[in-house]
Amino acid sequence: MNTDKNQSNIKMLSHSLTSNRKPFRLITIPVSHYCEKARWALTRLKLPYIEEPHMPPFHLLATGRVGGKSTPVMLTEAGSLTDSTDILLYLDKVAPDNAKLYPTNPNSRRQVEQLENLFNEQLGPATRRWAYFHTMNDSKLMQRGWCNGVPFVERVLFPVVFPTVRSIVRQKLNITQESASQAYEQINSIFEQVSELLTDGRTYLVGNNFSAADLTFAALAAPAVRPPEHPMSSASLEELPSKLVCEIKKFRETPAGAFVLRLYHDRNH
Repeated sequence: MNTDKNQSNIKMLSHSLTSNRKPFRLITIPVSHYCEKARWALTRLKLPYIEEPHMPPFHLLATGRVGGKSTPVMLTEAGSLTDSTDILLYLDKVAPDNAKLYPTNPNSRRQVEQLENLFNEQLGPATRRWAYFHTMNDSKLMQRGWCNGVPFVERVLFPVVFPTVRSIVRQKLNITQESASQAYEQINSIFEQVSELLTDGRTYLVGNNFSAADLTFAALAAPAVRPPEHPMSSASLEELPSKLVCEIKKFRETPAGAFVLRLYHDRNH
């Protein structure tokens, strides 16, 4: 993911922010936890941005115009970034020294990047597959998650397109009972790894400061913990399927789950 080409593009794009701080455009699917990762970074660094939420498949019209496929896509004056990690790397280039998302110490930075890659590649797909399996049959829940803040025409068309889009998403993301069970076990495994890191009483996953590792874990673990302070929270626990609620409560009781809840609480206070 962090190729020389990407790094070069990020350095080039970073000059646009330092020269003129116009609001970024952030194209999202509202409920996407990868979009939440980018949203959180922008909010934390107090950088101006305008979010443009779309529901599937209408997001493809927006991202396709600027060279992207999936969300998030962040547009700057110099071009677009089409990956959540590239967005964080770009923002880190222009963040003040006391708000860096990646440590300057090479060893600490390597640890942060290793954790971020683990969460991106394993936790994110697992929480998405597991959560969708339990909620996709409830069109009202899906409408609230997918249509939060999207253009009026998309909300109107949701009942028409949802059955077809649901089938496509199920196939594309391999959402089955078996894959959901495997995803649940994978979430458990990663939560255990994070809980083990936290046993020494540390405040953050790497070093003494909040980093991309903490942000990525909290954002991508959010579907499994459902923090009340999540900006795109669309349903209370009472509205969710009972089996899902039971598993969410178990995740919340782990040190890793409590860590996510604390980071979301601290984010808003």
